[in-house]
Amino acid sequence: MSTVASEKLTGFADLDALRSSIQAQREKIETTVVLCGGPGCQAYGCKAVIEAFREALDDEGLEESVQLRVTGCHGFCERGPLVVIRPAGTFYQGVTAEDVPEIIQKTLKNNQLLDRLLYVNAQTSQKVQTEKEVDFYAYQQRIISGANEEIDPECIEDYLAVGGYSALAKALSQMKPDQIIEQITESGLRGRGGGGFLTGRKWQSCRNAQGQPKYVLCNGDEGDPGAFMDRTIMEGNPHSVLEGMCIGAYAIGSNQGYIYVRDEYPLAVENLGIAIQQARELGLLGENILGSGFDFDIRINRGAGAFVCGESTALMASIEGKIGDPRAKYIHTTDVGLFGKPSNLNNVETWANVPQIINRGPDWFSSLGTEHSKGTKVFSLVGKINNTGLVEVPMGIILRDIIFKIGGGIPNGKKFKAVQIGGPSGGCIPETLLDTPVDYEQLTDLGAMMGSGGLIVMDQDTCMVDIARYFMNFLCEESCGKCTPCREGTKIMLDILTRICQGQGTPEDMEQLETLGEDVQTASLCGLGTSAPNPVLSTLRYFRDEYEAHVKDKRCPAGVCRELISFSVTPEACTSCSLCVKACPVEAISGGTRKGKGKERTKVPAVIDQDKCIKCRACYEACKFNAVAVS
Repeated sequence: MSTVASEKLTGFADLDALRSSIQAQREKIETTVVLCGGPGCQAYGCKAVIEAFREALDDEGLEESVQLRVTGCHGFCERGPLVVIRPAGTFYQGVTAEDVPEIIQKTLKNNQLLDRLLYVNAQTSQKVQTEKEVDFYAYQQRIISGANEEIDPECIEDYLAVGGYSALAKALSQMKPDQIIEQITESGLRGRGGGGFLTGRKWQSCRNAQGQPKYVLCNGDEGDPGAFMDRTIMEGNPHSVLEGMCIGAYAIGSNQGYIYVRDEYPLAVENLGIAIQQARELGLLGENILGSGFDFDIRINRGAGAFVCGESTALMASIEGKIGDPRAKYIHTTDVGLFGKPSNLNNVETWANVPQIINRGPDWFSSLGTEHSKGTKVFSLVGKINNTGLVEVPMGIILRDIIFKIGGGIPNGKKFKAVQIGGPSGGCIPETLLDTPVDYEQLTDLGAMMGSGGLIVMDQDTCMVDIARYFMNFLCEESCGKCTPCREGTKIMLDILTRICQGQGTPEDMEQLETLGEDVQTASLCGLGTSAPNPVLSTLRYFRDEYEAHVKDKRCPAGVCRELISFSVTPEACTSCSLCVKACPVEAISGGTRKGKGKERTKVPAVIDQDKCIKCRACYEACKFNAVAVS
């Protein structure tokens, strides 16, 4: 929590003095115990760990020499709760409240490591002590997400201590609006929300637009399944977003900003609200910021969960209190946007990059990435992957390195099959293309998209036809229904995919999917419709053999589509352990036992009654001896 009671800062010297005071106080602290308080670690029980540390440090009389800092997400969600002890950088994973007394006694007091809490690198099988040695972090470049570990999101002093709001002070005191836009343009920063439009060009269009007032907007409506990049920034480092918006507002000529956040992100809403209030109290938001004569304030708008409200015009309609329907883009929102006024919308990650560019310069930012895709990109890495979490990598990194070096490969020794990139409207990329560099143009050429940054990894047990059906079902439900191509086209495509998965598909269905998909892409009103066919078209492009197996052979190679599979037990492989018998929810399996006593006992292999079997895969998952076969 915030501890510094300071009067409103009335000048740039006041900000520098406050920062120096905070840094001087922190230099006296010998040790800092950093605990991840992100949603992933909360799910693993980090709140109990936090309370245990507070009580134990107080009991040991260490509250003066040891600082406890609860931060936002550290990214490595798979291994929470996470604890990092500074300055040594000792990294502990899977920490429980019961581990805390031993951590204090051995590590804090005697510099001894707790071997059982150390991370084991997958490639070397060696235990490592520090975070920078962990393979998940070693291959990342954490410019945006790395600051989460330094900041208590409820404490503005933490943000100031690491240089927070220095970029705003530099912009207001040393730069003219045109110079700011020029630096953003030279940096090559592109919108991280999916479209990849050049940020500087958008800012310049809004600045040049006629009409007042002008609005600066932040898109925090992150609705992609499995995506949590923007969420962790809003929850863990909200001031970086506020500072970026302030700089952008000054450059564009705006005095009012809005952050549109999904209602399903209550912690993000709470931490943003705290940050806004703290910034106002210090004079970093509101009237006459830092005595510069520049006025700017921000309010939060909570979305109601409509996926389509991630689209710019639908988002603005929602803020206005209207139904979140998109409109045609022949009139740009930089000219006519929120309340009919010029409006500049960027997403959370884009705004968080702005202070970094102003402080470090456009050349530094443009030195990262590829020719046309600069900087780093934050991805959520989920699915059939060993190291689930949030990763930040330079543009141009190949997908193989993300999945196997950072993600640790596929669990249980199974084979990689595909990665779906770009959210539900993204495309599925096969193993043969894993050496493709990650940038906007190359992903588009493959039939995928950068999107907001979701990466869903799939293994050999994934049916690509079923995956296409799953995403099409999501997009069909989330279509606003305003335009016919999206409203009707996605529904027809979903019906065709469902028939194929049920064994009722025909060769003509595959041709119709391709034709209809291209029509929906061309004729839909907004980005949801124009990108909705991507999962279908990309799986048809790279996994056509699976579609043909469903259509021609009435077979699901991955053993997923119920109407096209059956389960049986191979007697020679069955050990009669009865695990499958116990797992079956409908008592469709008999046998699987041993009869007699001692050496006279004989095995009775399990047998599946096909009339009773509901094809739930419970027996297949339970068997440890590969005796249950799918055909």
